[in-house]
Amino acid sequence: MTKPLGLASYLTLLTLGVVGLNLFERNLIVAHPDQLGSVAFLVIAGMVLNVPEVRIDRGRLTLTAIASGAAAVLLNPLDATIVGLACSVGVARRGGRLIVMNAVMQAWISCVGAVVAAQFYTGGPLPLGARVIALGAAIVANWLTVTLALSVSTGESPYSIVHHNFTPSFFVAFGYFALAALLLSYVLDGSVLGYFLATIVCVLALALTDTIAGRRVRRVLESELSDADRHLFHSRAVEGVVHNLRNHMANAVGYLREIDPRRLDPVDRDSLETATAAATDAVTVLRDLSQGATPRVTYAANPIDLNELVARAIGMARPRARTKEVQLAVRETPEVVNVRADPLLMREVITNLLNNAIDAVGQGGRVDASTGRRGNGWPYFSIADNGPGVSDDQRHHLFEPHFTTKEGGTGLGLFMSYGIVREHQGQLLYEGSRRGAVFTVTIPPFGG
Repeated sequence: MTKPLGLASYLTLLTLGVVGLNLFERNLIVAHPDQLGSVAFLVIAGMVLNVPEVRIDRGRLTLTAIASGAAAVLLNPLDATIVGLACSVGVARRGGRLIVMNAVMQAWISCVGAVVAAQFYTGGPLPLGARVIALGAAIVANWLTVTLALSVSTGESPYSIVHHNFTPSFFVAFGYFALAALLLSYVLDGSVLGYFLATIVCVLALALTDTIAGRRVRRVLESELSDADRHLFHSRAVEGVVHNLRNHMANAVGYLREIDPRRLDPVDRDSLETATAAATDAVTVLRDLSQGATPRVTYAANPIDLNELVARAIGMARPRARTKEVQLAVRETPEVVNVRADPLLMREVITNLLNNAIDAVGQGGRVDASTGRRGNGWPYFSIADNGPGVSDDQRHHLFEPHFTTKEGGTGLGLFMSYGIVREHQGQLLYEGSRRGAVFTVTIPPFGG
């Protein structure tokens, strides 16, 4: 119950900060009103640019920084605040709570950049250096604001958030935003030609983003298809071998049991009992391996709470984590994440991923488990660690049987987990980077 209150307090502080900055610059706001056309253009641009989004290593980015960055350079703090508020309209599809969060944070980011730009204002257009400084201030405010918001709402430390999210692709994206915002601030001069050129800049940004998003989606789909093909190939190969061995071993057990031990001397009787027990165990192992290759899911009649599954798996993994002083953290979503699943098999998947993460990190490392819903409404859980991650070469072998990167590993955990998730009509994805591994499982919702 403390997380929403903490986030509400944080948003309240940001709101008070926005009001305070506007009061601080009230003389500039009154003395230098902005052109209504430029404000309206950036308001519309902010709403439109917040609709498309691109997934990065552990999150998503929109193009709002382009509109809010240009507003910070061109407009006074009050009008820049209005543009920031308008940017939140684009996330209406994701719920009212997110609209409020996005509106407050975007207003704060735009206002901070505009206040910094105001310190260089002398009556004419800002020079290049001042524009770059204002954009830099807005970007830094963006990073700090979102990092603290995530820390307050999830309980994750700011260091962990920066470590897992501030990746090369993240910095490249913000460099792209800054260049587009800088260009937009030059062409949007209040003239008809300026509005035309500014529209072209926004359209090109949307087109480029759509191309990047499309390529990422294709790469993800190709990767998933490759994983599915390899898993299907190995599963069928294992099933064929297991089927033949089980038949031969069943015949052997049948013949062994036909031998009357009373006709044997004690030494031969002991040998017969040992051979029969060993053959019976082999049949059991082969049956388990067959079920592991193609797990048979028994769905529970009632919905399964994904939060409870993850919490129980975390509790079971704590003794293993304590031996390496690994810090385990879980961030449960307040949303309902009921799924249609076999609770035993799905808990086995979570346990496999947790054990792999604990084994991957060094002494005193960290493993984070989180739950939530994807944009399509499907529940998911993620297991993230701050270990060395997985190289590109290893990535293509993750879900193959007997492939392992740890000493003494069997290489069957991920293979079996992949099969279990696929039997649930879900997806097991690797979403990590060189800063750590992130495995995410999405499952259809109960009744969906």
